[in-house]
Amino acid sequence: MKFIESRTFTATRAWGALDIANMNGITVRLHWTDQPYEWHVNDGEEVFAVMDGQVRMDYHEEGQMRSRVMNAGDIFFASVGTAHVAHPIGQARVLVIEKEGTV
Repeated sequence: MKFIESRTFTATRAWGALDIANMNGITVRLHWTDQPYEWHVNDGEEVFAVMDGQVRMDYHEEGQMRSRVMNAGDIFFASVGTAHVAHPIGQARVLVIEKEGTV
């Protein structure tokens, strides 16, 4: 059993993570960041939930780049092949659920 206060988690580098669980190859990780990630396409599905702070999520949909600001409590689902990049606005804590070994 674990209780985690996500709003107090920090890491020594951007996108540093706390491994919470591995459920039959599906990982649950809490990330802290104050820097953008990089454009990427996952080889599996991804659930991205903002726990604290704000994140601007840029993504490609129907050949267009789109953007949306996510607040604490907002969730983004990236299907297989969805190009996306997260840009925190200040510090942010994000829960990511995805296939083990995904970028």
